[in-house]
Parts: sequence; structure tokens; C-alpha cells
Amino acid sequence: MNILVTGAAGFIGSHFAEALQKEGCQVYGIDNLSSYYDKSIKLINVADIERAGVTFREACLVSLDYNTLPQDIDFIVHFAAQPGISATTNFEEYLHNNVLATNALLHWAKQLKSLKLFVNIATSSVYGRQATSTEDEAPNPISYYGVTKLAAEQLVMAAHRLGELHACSIRLFSVYGPRERPEKLYTRLIKCILEKQSFPLFEGSDKHQRSFTYIGDIVTGLKAVIAKPEQCQGELINLGSEAVYTTAAGIALIEKIIGTKAQLEIVPKRVGDQLRTAANIDKAKRILGYVPETPFEEGLKAQVAWYKAKFG
Repeated sequence: MNILVTGAAGFIGSHFAEALQKEGCQVYGIDNLSSYYDKSIKLINVADIERAGVTFREACLVSLDYNTLPQDIDFIVHFAAQPGISATTNFEEYLHNNVLATNALLHWAKQLKSLKLFVNIATSSVYGRQATSTEDEAPNPISYYGVTKLAAEQLVMAAHRLGELHACSIRLFSVYGPRERPEKLYTRLIKCILEKQSFPLFEGSDKHQRSFTYIGDIVTGLKAVIAKPEQCQGELINLGSEAVYTTAAGIALIEKIIGTKAQLEIVPKRVGDQLRTAANIDKAKRILGYVPETPFEEGLKAQVAWYKAKFG
């Protein structure tokens, strides 16, 4: 089985590409290795997936010559995106990396005769401040990230509705674990504690509630999508954890695991931040048999161990 994974040098994409390759698939990974965060961190992920046997290529999806890619692709899993909520990222970057990149990839995918399913990786940010909805309820994004990820999702689903390819979109909730991006909560917190630096905490965010979901559970859910392409066609599916924790609870667990208190520095609120996510995963349970199993503290221990091994 041949699988193309975009965003394969990133946090979630690298885990998924590596897992499928180890299970006997031939995985082709693409990533533009953008400067959004330190490229050397992405290259660590690239080294890991190439060691597993993934064929990796640095490329931009908008300008890529798609004729140079294998044409016998069975699945496309599209992680590549301009991530997160950042005051330093302008709308044009979100537009280019989320919408235009998806459109270019789709144009090629529609021509693939062997393609069984185009899996778009979306986000709970499409729901807005309160991400507690079922997939049938209207999304209300409040950030450039959420707006452009929703637009990308709709491009993919429109192609499915027009009968141009088979597709689904998977909306992920607050994923954490080894390889988490350096500006994300736990990687940054671990770094600050270990290096005895102050940790910038957005005002009021300690009370934010999140469906923190371990990367291993997300990979398991996505593998189930690949295993059930016919059942997933045309579906929007939430993938996350039903367990909800505050940011403060997560910080306390990291402090417990490392054995050191964080030096918190309260900084102004971040525009576009979500107040609460609580993944409704009834559809994922029904269609995929998805049940997240990793306890929160166990997942955080794995993340601390990864950070110490790679950067300690």
C-alpha cells in the first residue's frame, strides 16, 4: 500500500508516517520545512522517519511538480498546514499554506486512478471558542488558522461531493506528546523548567479546558481511517479525548514529573484562543471503533522523556 503523507516532518505527521512505514506500507513524506519554527527540530523528525524507511522530500505543495511524485498512491493523508495561532503570522501565510496548498494537492489527487481516500487533517479550531460540538453543528472559527483550515476542509469535501474523489476530514483536538512543536504548551514548559527560564502563560489561560489527546491515540485513530476507507467517505470526524483538563492541571503534572516548579510569567491574552475544547467522539467510536487509552500523566511522562533524550 502506497501512502503520501504531507507535513511529514511535523509533530503528528511524522508519527503517522513512521507508524505506517513500520507496519509495511510504503510511505512518501513531503514537508516544506518552513521557518515557522527551528528547522533543525524538523530535521530530527526527518531523520527518525527516514530511519524507519519513509521516502522523504522537501517541497512546497503550491509550487511542487506533481509529475515527479509516484502516481500509484492509494491514500493521501494531508497534515501540511500553517499551524497555530500566532500574532507574527500574517493572513497571507495562512492562505498560502492552508488553502492554496490544499487546492494544489487536490488538483493532482483528482487525477490519481488508484486513490482510495483523501484524508484531510483538520482541527478543533474550526469550532471556535467553545469546541464541544458534534460534527453536524455549524463551525464558528475565530482565528486566521481556524478560518483557513475550515476553508481547506471545505475544498476537500466539495471535491468529494462533486464525485471527483473519495475524501473525509478528521478534526483533531489538542494533541500532545513526543515531537510536539517547540512553541506549544508542554514542549515549551518542559524546556523552561529544565533550563530554569520563566514560562510565559497567557492571562486566564490556566483556566482554559482542553481535550488533551496523546499522539499515540491519534495515530491509532488515523490508522483506523485508513483501514475503513469506504465507511469514512464523505465524513467529518472528531478525533480526541473525552477527558478534559485545565491548563493549570497540565502544568502541575509536568512540575510533578520533573520535580521542579515552573516560574510562571503572566503575559497578555492571546487573540483567537479557545476557551474550552471537549471532544465529542461518538462518531469516531461508531465508525472507527476509536477509544483513546493513554492516561494524561503517562503521556506527559513520555513527552518529558523524549525532550530529555533529544535536547537534554
